[in-house]
Amino acid sequence: MGSDAKELLGIEPLELRFPFETKKQISCSMQLTNRTDDYIAFKVKTTSPKKYCVRPNSGIVPPRSTSDVIVTMQAQREAPPDMQCKDKFLVQSVVVTEGTTTKDVTGEMFNKGSGNVVDEMKLKVVYVQPPRPPSPVREGSEEGSSPRPSFSDGGNLNYQDTTRESDEPPLLSATRSHKDPDEVTSDSETSALISRLTEERNSVIQQNNKLREELDLMRREISKHNGGFPFVFVVVIALLGILLGYIMKR
Repeated sequence: MGSDAKELLGIEPLELRFPFETKKQISCSMQLTNRTDDYIAFKVKTTSPKKYCVRPNSGIVPPRSTSDVIVTMQAQREAPPDMQCKDKFLVQSVVVTEGTTTKDVTGEMFNKGSGNVVDEMKLKVVYVQPPRPPSPVREGSEEGSSPRPSFSDGGNLNYQDTTRESDEPPLLSATRSHKDPDEVTSDSETSALISRLTEERNSVIQQNNKLREELDLMRREISKHNGGFPFVFVVVIALLGILLGYIMKR
């Protein structure tokens, strides 16, 4: 874009700073500000589309208003050498007619070859240490420099469309499938309890069967008497019936 062209969207910040931690998704945000009286359509691209998720990755910024964009970096297995990142983002913007909606935004709008006047802003990705006591500013950072940074390799970069949402990374899926040691211990204790209860149940059933046999035997002995039978047999049978009922309840 030429130096005399009008800036359509103001972007803050000009660097996407991620407090890098391995095996953890990290997000940062940027704010797009439309200081014009026109409706501005925007689209966000990156050199590493599989690594980042952008919400929203395209949209409309009404006149004199702002739009927030969240950029999420997927969990990384390891840190890059010297915490240096070569990823870049490209924010394209173009004037559209009033009434244009996000669904109307297409890639063709940002095709310069079709004669469209497209404003572009390139953003660097910077990895920083997670929040800790203040540390010296990284060597080579250019805070306080021109609001539109210069990229000498800009012509060789391959920017691709970003995604609104991404599937859960394999790393996170593997982490979720791994059982916690406490869960393994709990499973062992549960198995032991089930085994003990099963043994007790079998023992009660055996005792119940034995009592049934003794009760049947006693009834047969009583039936041999034609007349009345001793009171003690009545008491014994009653006690055995009560005991049998108690065992059955258990």
